Amino acid sequence: MTIDPIQLTRSLIDIESITYNEGAVGIYLAEFLAGRGFTVERTPVAQPGESKYKGERFNVYAGATAQTPDVVLSTHMDTVPPFIPSSEDDEYIYGRGACDAKGIIAAQIAAAERLRDTGMQVGLLFVVGEERDSAGAKLANTQSKGSRFLINGEPTDNRLGVASKGVLRALIQAKGKMAHSAYPELGESAIHKLVEALDRLLKLELPVTEGIGASTLNIGLLEGGRATNVIADHAEAQILVRLVGPSEETRKGIEEALAGLAEVDFTLEIPFMRLRQLDGLPTMVAAFTTDIPALTNWGEPILLGPGSIHVAHTPHEKLAKRELLDAVDLYVQVAQRLVR
Repeated sequence: MTIDPIQLTRSLIDIESITYNEGAVGIYLAEFLAGRGFTVERTPVAQPGESKYKGERFNVYAGATAQTPDVVLSTHMDTVPPFIPSSEDDEYIYGRGACDAKGIIAAQIAAAERLRDTGMQVGLLFVVGEERDSAGAKLANTQSKGSRFLINGEPTDNRLGVASKGVLRALIQAKGKMAHSAYPELGESAIHKLVEALDRLLKLELPVTEGIGASTLNIGLLEGGRATNVIADHAEAQILVRLVGPSEETRKGIEEALAGLAEVDFTLEIPFMRLRQLDGLPTMVAAFTTDIPALTNWGEPILLGPGSIHVAHTPHEKLAKRELLDAVDLYVQVAQRLVR
């Protein structure tokens, strides 16, 4: 029986799989794919120490026994919170993961079956942890199947991603001296230092790459102080820069802006990536990051998927049914063009 991508998407949405709690959806996919004649492998991924979830979680790989795939279709099983069950109307499927990325999973499975029927050697790789730390992708990268191409699914409106911005995350800490707020001259406010430091950061001229766009900086978290009547002895902020090239210039600019006010610890970097184009297909630049930098051993990467990133991670996440069905055809077309 032919797969119904719409119904499969809804079934996947209705299994809560917030990051670190992907076990149930992994079990569902492993059993579903085995029932469709795929050879399925589960690779356990450890829970991090800070996780409130204690259940199993694992990557799912599906292919043919003892076969090296030419192309692997891949995306992630986890979602951001909160869980939102599925619903639909004539035009859209709604719910958490509709476009990021359970509709993509459904489209890739349907496409893989069609490709398998043509005799193509094709695999499916569904990983955990993409929304937090790419732990599943990093582990999968040590267990590559030797594929020539990787088609990674993220919401790109069914356009080829010609580039994906990188990430530079940093912790900024300012130190001061506590005192009674009635006598500020006796203390040294870490918060005042941090405010000045962040103002400098917001005024930084960040790199711009032609055809890609500008780097952007977001101050995402702020914390500090003891009480309103106490001069703060500590304050910190976490920032995230979207990179459009190498990080060295940006790192240097941040360090110079903070000099004398605060210290910086760069806690995460995901590189900016340029990706392959195919003639005749519409393109886009992904301002978001993906698992692609963590899956370098799975072949030359392609970024493509149905849905809009603008509704991902929102209470109104949705995926157009027509776009989902078109994605199945598009995945088949792209895979065939890559391996011919």
